[in-house]
Amino acid sequence: MSTKNYKFETLQLHVGQEQPDPVTDARAVPIYQTSSFVFKNCDHAAARFALEDAGNIYGRLTNPTEDVFEKRIAALEGGVAALAVASGAAAIAYTFENLAHAGDHIVAAKNIYGGTYNLFAHTLPAYGITTTFVDPFNYEEIENAIQENTKAVHIETLGNPNSDVVDIERIAKTPMLIRSH
Repeated sequence: MSTKNYKFETLQLHVGQEQPDPVTDARAVPIYQTSSFVFKNCDHAAARFALEDAGNIYGRLTNPTEDVFEKRIAALEGGVAALAVASGAAAIAYTFENLAHAGDHIVAAKNIYGGTYNLFAHTLPAYGITTTFVDPFNYEEIENAIQENTKAVHIETLGNPNSDVVDIERIAKTPMLIRSH
C-alpha cells in the first residue's frame, strides 16, 4: 500500500491490513491471542527460526496483530518500521540500551516515573552509562548538564507524580543540545 496519497485518518485504519481478513472478511484486524504457531514440518520450523522464511514463530517474537499495529505506527510517524513492546518501561529501556553505550551520558528530568529513574540511576551505570538529573523547568540547568558525550535529554510529557507539563519545544532548542548533535 503506497501511503503517499493517504491522509492520517486513512492510514490509521488501513495500513498493514489493506484487504479484509481473508478468513472472515472482517475489516477490523483480528486479535490473535496466541503465543504459538504451527509449522508444516521440521524444515519449515528451521527456516522460520533462521529467518529464511518470513512468518510467525512465537508470540513474543512475532504476532500478526502486532505486525499491523507496527506498520500503522510507522506509516503515521513517517518511519520505515516500528516496534511494539509490552509497556512504556520496555520502550524506554530498549531506546536507551540502543541509543547510549559505555562512556555515554543522559540528561533526565527529576520528575520522571520511578522505574525510569531506577533504570537511569541504577541499571544503566552498570553498563557505563551515566545520567544527570535536572529540574525540567530550569532551562539553564538542562543546558549546563549537557556534556560532549550526552546522547539524549529525557523528559516525560506528563511528569510524575504531578502531571507537570514541560515546554518540549523550548528544551529542544537548548543551545548546547543543538551544538552537540
